[in-house]
Amino acid sequence: MASKCVQPQGALTHQLAIKDVFNRLSEREQLYAHHLSKAAWHGARVIMSQTSPESNSIFDLIMELHKSCGGDWNHFVEEGKVTEVELSAFLDYAALFLSNIGNYFADGGRKIITNLSRHALERLATCSPEALSLLKGVIDPMLSTSPSSIGYPSDTAQANYYLGDRITPDELDLVSEAMEARAIKPENTRILKKQGDQGQTVFDVLQASAVAGYLDLLDDVDELGMVIRVCGEDHREAMANICQSLGRAKEYAGNEKQRQVIDHYIASFLTGSLDAFRDAQRVWVTDKSPAIESVFGFVEPYRDPYGVRGEWEGIVCISDPNESSSLRQLVEMSDTFIRLLPWAVPGVNNGKGPFEKEVFEAPDFSSVHALASCSSIVWNGINLPKYNDIRETCGSKNVIVANRVAAENDRASPCHYVHPQEVGRYKDCMPSVKNITTAVHELFGHGTGKLLSETHPWVYNFDMANPPLNPLTGKPVRTWYLTGLTWDRLFGEIAGAVEECRAEAMAMYLIDNKELLSLFGHDDTTPITADEIIYNTYISIGVAGLQALDFYNIDEQAWGEAHRSGQFAILKHLLLEGHGVLTVEHDEALGSLTVRVDRGKLLSHGKPALGQLLTCLHIWRCTADVKPCTKYYKILSAVEGRYEEWRKIVASKPKPRWKFAQANTFLRGEEVELKVYDESNEGIIQSWAEREL
Repeated sequence: MASKCVQPQGALTHQLAIKDVFNRLSEREQLYAHHLSKAAWHGARVIMSQTSPESNSIFDLIMELHKSCGGDWNHFVEEGKVTEVELSAFLDYAALFLSNIGNYFADGGRKIITNLSRHALERLATCSPEALSLLKGVIDPMLSTSPSSIGYPSDTAQANYYLGDRITPDELDLVSEAMEARAIKPENTRILKKQGDQGQTVFDVLQASAVAGYLDLLDDVDELGMVIRVCGEDHREAMANICQSLGRAKEYAGNEKQRQVIDHYIASFLTGSLDAFRDAQRVWVTDKSPAIESVFGFVEPYRDPYGVRGEWEGIVCISDPNESSSLRQLVEMSDTFIRLLPWAVPGVNNGKGPFEKEVFEAPDFSSVHALASCSSIVWNGINLPKYNDIRETCGSKNVIVANRVAAENDRASPCHYVHPQEVGRYKDCMPSVKNITTAVHELFGHGTGKLLSETHPWVYNFDMANPPLNPLTGKPVRTWYLTGLTWDRLFGEIAGAVEECRAEAMAMYLIDNKELLSLFGHDDTTPITADEIIYNTYISIGVAGLQALDFYNIDEQAWGEAHRSGQFAILKHLLLEGHGVLTVEHDEALGSLTVRVDRGKLLSHGKPALGQLLTCLHIWRCTADVKPCTKYYKILSAVEGRYEEWRKIVASKPKPRWKFAQANTFLRGEEVELKVYDESNEGIIQSWAEREL
């Protein structure tokens, strides 16, 4: 069995190219981008605190070592503290740690361990008393394989959203019920469990804020033997620094909407109010096609095993109007493609059917380049806000992060699961496949669907007297979202994986539409034809599904990342229900797996199978039908039998991880200077050192 921890060899380094688009900005826009970027990077301390107890100190150790050698790492070799091999191993570890902003992979949740010996680390740290002191506190977790992954606190897993004494899912349910009863949202919280002075169990709900706050939630000690409280000032220093930089950015904002967004952000990050954050989102979605796009807040809940607490993100991007043209054409034709989805009903809701919104709030859709992406994952694409009520009333935004997508175009990456005769053309097609599927994933995958809801007591967003027919049963729907319930909170730990599976399946379902492909420059006469895009997309389903197996924790019987779970589920579904459209050849003697696709079955078998999966997930999501969705998805995402045999092969040749070198900006008088860094471990470390966190 492969280790659940990952040593850092073999990761690929990619520079997020930004210089050309940055230089197109006006002086005022560059100042705005600079201060937003400073705010974004201050959030790194929050991410490290959310990742593990030791992450902040490991970061400080890396920075102290960089300071001690003045950025000349070979100095340690020349002084005889480490060998060249040992130094290279440490630099690999440090750069991978920094790219994930902690010592657990964002993609998969496995622990990153160094393969240096204890003695080598101790020799390296003799460069300064500060380094020795820091190493003493982190050397054991740096070398230990346990806890090996992010998950519910146990002997083998940890999540730094849950501190103190080990908390159970049942206790989390109780705390969540108390919070919901008092309209306290969980996204920006962590929970500390401890014993009180009188022997009772105390749960402190730690709320991210720059100022103090305290509120008793539940104080019925006699009946429950426990106290639940909300306490402010979690991540206090980081939140204060974020607010300070946002305040500077506001001076250079391009319009009143951007100033309002910043005001709401500051109010939220100072006090912990998620109502203020929601106000920011309402205004943010109306700021169409800004030159500088930004995302701030506690957004994605993927790393919370309970599925509700958001990880910090601070992302600043520069728009490229020329690259955005095909995306905007796609948006303009949204209704045309939504009418092609398997639950569409002619004559109902303009042909879109009852499980789509009456008016598809076409999002602002842009191609952008990341200037600062302070998040554990540097995303290919973003679809926000997460709040469905805001999406339905105010709209949403989609962005494709072009300089991140470019990393997927590395032709040197191995193609273990593609037949040798097809590898060349597969690599030719993959940049377009990735670009198109990411666009459809974000726009339609995350943008479609009407959640049937009781919006207020006895007020519904559908006709209760004549409820729509459920296409899975042929009968009127019997479930919907009750007042106050949301998708994430109702579906809990499977919500993220099901949503990503649905979004990915949407992209695969629509990929055979020639009109859609023509928007991205592919038809029957282009150098890469539309048919080649379709065929290679199906190969990519198999490849992604197999690669996903490396992110499955066989001991915990859990997926470390929602997107990977969804990719495997799509592959498994096509293998079971696709009638041979996609197969995986397993050569036991060679220990190899090869994805094979039958061109003759793409439309006759592949598309209907994808439509079946997509319809199930979509309708269950729209109707709040938790039980069948949970049962179905847990079976579909289970790794057993032949899939476990495949997992062993995949684990023996894992897909290389990514390390990202990102630029910094500096104020030189009244001007902003952009500095880019080498596409190397040393370049990554230097970039972080010069952020002065």
